[in-house]
Amino acid sequence: MSVQIIENAHVVTVSGEEYPGGHLVLDGDRIAAVGAGPAPAVEGAARIDGTGCLATPGLVNTHHHLYQWASQGLATGSTLFEWLVRLYRPWAKMDAEVVAGAASAGLGWLARSGCTTSTDHHYVFPKGRGDLFAAEIEAAAELGVRFHPCRGSMDRGASQGGLPPDEVVEDLDTILAETEAAIDRHHDPSFGSMLRVAVAPCSPFSVSRELMAESARLARGKGVRLHTHLAETLDEEEHTREQFGMSPAEYLDSIGWLGPDVWLAHCVHLHDADVKRLAETRTGTAHCPSSNARLGAGIARVSHLLEAGAVVGLGVDGSASAELVPLAGEIRQAIYMQRARYGPAALTARQALEMATLGGARCLGREAEIGSLEPGKLADVALWRVDGFHAAVDDPVVALAFGGTPPLARLLVGGRTVVAGDTLVTVPQDEVGRRGADAHRRLMRLAGEVL
Repeated sequence: MSVQIIENAHVVTVSGEEYPGGHLVLDGDRIAAVGAGPAPAVEGAARIDGTGCLATPGLVNTHHHLYQWASQGLATGSTLFEWLVRLYRPWAKMDAEVVAGAASAGLGWLARSGCTTSTDHHYVFPKGRGDLFAAEIEAAAELGVRFHPCRGSMDRGASQGGLPPDEVVEDLDTILAETEAAIDRHHDPSFGSMLRVAVAPCSPFSVSRELMAESARLARGKGVRLHTHLAETLDEEEHTREQFGMSPAEYLDSIGWLGPDVWLAHCVHLHDADVKRLAETRTGTAHCPSSNARLGAGIARVSHLLEAGAVVGLGVDGSASAELVPLAGEIRQAIYMQRARYGPAALTARQALEMATLGGARCLGREAEIGSLEPGKLADVALWRVDGFHAAVDDPVVALAFGGTPPLARLLVGGRTVVAGDTLVTVPQDEVGRRGADAHRRLMRLAGEVL
């Protein structure tokens, strides 16, 4: 891959320096140089004019459920538990074709909002419906985004005191065998990897204590990360206290599930001791403000977590609980939700941008590779147009964070252009949109008898 130079942009490294009118030199899939003023002369380099643009690291999405693209717009006035009860049964009818189309649309939508790396938490595996995990991996590879799929699981159905119906859970042995097989087949731990797998039992109200413990043992034996939902609603707090006699965070701590190899989705209802413990253990949090608002779950204590020194990234969550939410839009949502609760100094534009980039990279254990614009790191770069209407704001970071998502001039993943002129270029954008709509229609047909 040849050398590319981005010049005349306002470059925000996130790790420290900002360079108005600065430059980036990309050599293949790595950042070779970043600095102020004109770029050095490099014979044969392709030059990208960043005039009127803000250059940031590519955004990192730390929590998603891509299959839910096919079930958007349902149960729009429900709490989390009500929403889940409504949607578990149609999800039980999905197949690999549904997942492929939903993942393609969901990842394409993320890319158009500046996302270069995305996780996914897939935890519903109906029998005889094809390889759902492979379907989303293939979609990510086609679009050219860095992907961290999490092999999810549920083994605690309604008959065992859990929330999901028995028809959507798996048995412990199947889960462990399939999860290990997914790691062995797909996980690539190398520097610059496009694909890494995590182990992700769904939640305390759908997973047994034994599965949580065995999942941690498997993940740590394989050297991969752990992910689950935590403390999303007060209903979960009540359920966990009734079942285990402790808060959700205390429960995870009691079974060895806090640590620098773990990141947790939501963490809305944390006690002071929980905030302190997450910071002490370097456990990451995936903050999903729009989903938490849509479900009426509450506002996570992000300001307190950051003040305590905890690791926090941003996530869009599943499309069925946060319809059509762009990852860049969660920067603004996070700022406004914290300020609505804690006052106008609670979260700054640059803090929120760091959550969306370097914070997310830390959640995924990839801060040495992505999340900031530094020589030696991967050439994952978002170039935002902050001229035009956005030029009325002098500070381009504020324009990005406060003013609504600006057009994306270019998105590069490992130096490869994925979005140009605010349009997907790796796969035709209109086709990706149709795939998502077709996945929705297919799932609705398959699930007709249970809706």
